[in-house]
Amino acid sequence: MADDGPDGALPARQAATGLKVLPIVEGLVLIVALILPLFLQDYLTVFATRVVILALFALSFDLVWGYAGIMSFGQALFFGAAGYGVALMARDLNITSILLVLPAGTLIGLTSSLLLGGFLLLGRHPSSVIFVALGTLTGSYAADRLARGWYYLGGQNGIPSIPPMSLGSYDLTEGPVYYYFALGILAIVYLLCRFLVRSQFGLALAGLRENEQRIAFFGYKTQHLKAIVFAVGGTIAGLAGSLYAFHEGFVWPNMLGVVISTQVVLYVLFGGSGTLIGAVIGAVIIEGVSFWLSDNYREIWPIILGVLLLLVILFRPLGLISFVLGERERVGSFGAARKEKRNAAP
Repeated sequence: MADDGPDGALPARQAATGLKVLPIVEGLVLIVALILPLFLQDYLTVFATRVVILALFALSFDLVWGYAGIMSFGQALFFGAAGYGVALMARDLNITSILLVLPAGTLIGLTSSLLLGGFLLLGRHPSSVIFVALGTLTGSYAADRLARGWYYLGGQNGIPSIPPMSLGSYDLTEGPVYYYFALGILAIVYLLCRFLVRSQFGLALAGLRENEQRIAFFGYKTQHLKAIVFAVGGTIAGLAGSLYAFHEGFVWPNMLGVVISTQVVLYVLFGGSGTLIGAVIGAVIIEGVSFWLSDNYREIWPIILGVLLLLVILFRPLGLISFVLGERERVGSFGAARKEKRNAAP
């Protein structure tokens, strides 16, 4: 086991003492996120808002891959489809109300993921990991090409000059207000995901990830479980895409394509899959390091970033979060602890 080696010494000691590290990490991340705009210049607050939205997007992929083992190489399809949907609402219908565009974008993500998930996961025979990965990748690529060739969607240029979201007469423009709004949504979605993966449904997902055949033997309809979590992930991606479109003020075909789909995979790999907080940390670190490297090493920064990502993936396959989080806490525990049961016994 990973915790028995030198690299796992710290998580092993924490497991022995019963110390829960995950809530501490989550609390620290939240505190830093809350006070961050107080120390940032305006343009950095705008950048931080973009990172928060991408962290929400990363959360959607971690739920699908980290907990259900579904390699969705086309997660950007739901992200971009929602972005285009709300952009068209703003451009053609002049609808920018938060109470309408965010639910609409979320519904677009849900609908598109249900359709694609139903096709890929609910066939007569169980779908292989490769089939789902290539199927989602193909869907993302096809959507990208469609957007580039469709004049109504702006073609290569996308849809520019999207007006800001509004709440009554107030326009939600980029800056601290948008940052805290996006952070609030991320926190709410994170708590809902945490509740989901610690529920009985989450226990079934954990078993599905570890041994799908055994879960099927217990009577669970594994393909239905996968389709449900795939739809939930698509819903969150749609919400993130809606926020991203209004924050950036335009949408373009890359939002649907392979590049962003690969990007979100790297977020989760780098931070640590199957932890939720690892996806958030991965998005923050990769985007932050990319921003710093591109500003200081403009010609070679992609090479430097690629080497860093490769080193982390090679030497810490469970991501950066594995430095402080043991395997047992990463997988989670369900039900009453044995020690508590023994203490309660007469």
